[in-house]
Amino acid sequence: MLKKRVITAIIAVIVLLLVLFAVPQPVAEAVIAVLMLGGAWEWSGFLGVRSRNSRVAYVILLAVVMGVVYWQAPQINGLLFQVALVWWFGALLWTFFYPTPIPVAVRWIGGILVLVPLYNALIVLYQVNPAILLGALLIVWAADTGAFVAGKMLGRVKLAPSISPGKTWEGVIGGLVTVSLLAVLGAYWFDARIEVLVPFCLAIACASVVGDLTVSMFKRTAGLKDSGTLFPGHGGVLDRIDSVAAAAPLFALGISWTGLQ
Repeated sequence: MLKKRVITAIIAVIVLLLVLFAVPQPVAEAVIAVLMLGGAWEWSGFLGVRSRNSRVAYVILLAVVMGVVYWQAPQINGLLFQVALVWWFGALLWTFFYPTPIPVAVRWIGGILVLVPLYNALIVLYQVNPAILLGALLIVWAADTGAFVAGKMLGRVKLAPSISPGKTWEGVIGGLVTVSLLAVLGAYWFDARIEVLVPFCLAIACASVVGDLTVSMFKRTAGLKDSGTLFPGHGGVLDRIDSVAAAAPLFALGISWTGLQ
């Protein structure tokens, strides 16, 4: 299983680097859109509908909303990302009361509020600089990796046992420490203000935890362990982008005052 996860991760990183730095911008943006629609298909599995047509209709709905929002950008990006932050704050509050039933209407709207701001945030960061988008992803990966290692070695106190039994507070702290070290290096590399970049990156890391827990909450409500099987050993699209979904809009919203833009 570990070998499969490692191979999948290596292939995914190579493909990501090619998309970010080797292919023309329209192709890269199209790949991001297709990835989001793959996430929409998986999210349709949370809706409680069995009809394939209903799931396809949901993907089409997401595609239309993504298209409209992309067409209106950048005029509405600021508002879109602010709405996303309100959604993620509400999702954080919801995790405190889980297990509680998630109404079907919230499941339908939730997919839009998760995937559409994420799509625009990824596009915004890519258009600023592909390296900036890669940096945002590195923060999330550092938080995940640090949390995994610290959780395995030191984990005792469960973070949210009813949502994700494997996550611990020790893991969260380990992730934050890892991100802090990455932020210090990033401040020197990009010649940014360390007193700004470190707390900003820590906020991104905290948001990534909320994204992970929120999607896990929807998966558990739907009775699913993984959202899909696209990535062998890693699950589906949503299993790979859940943390990024909460982190990217915050990163895109705050990038102008970090000194990175």
